[in-house]
Amino acid sequence: MLDHVFLSVSDLDRSVAFYTAALAPLGIKDRLDYDGAQGPPGHPDLKGFGADSRTFFWLRLGKTDGQAAHIGFVARSTDQVDAAYAAALAAGAKDNGPPGIRLHYDPRYYAANVLDPDGYSLEFVFKSWQH
Repeated sequence: MLDHVFLSVSDLDRSVAFYTAALAPLGIKDRLDYDGAQGPPGHPDLKGFGADSRTFFWLRLGKTDGQAAHIGFVARSTDQVDAAYAAALAAGAKDNGPPGIRLHYDPRYYAANVLDPDGYSLEFVFKSWQH
């Protein structure tokens, strides 16, 4: 199980606005800013996102490569997948696969895919057997 992920972005303000909108339908609403000066030398400033008092997804300013990461976010229902997909598109994402069943994985695998403002591949996914 992962505890946290850092994702380098080219524009922190733009990415914070994007992820705030795109992740809200999934219940990922908690926000935390971390001042890198509080950490060891060279620690970056971070913009964190989470839920249920856990911050697990962090943005940092840095070099980007859209093909360097694919991040799947858990949805609790197909409706949440649909809502996150719509929110991401409204916030500036590019479509990378509309909501639907992904038969190549499993007939119960429902997901939607977008590219964030830096070109990172995001997936909003509901796997009924995991709930």
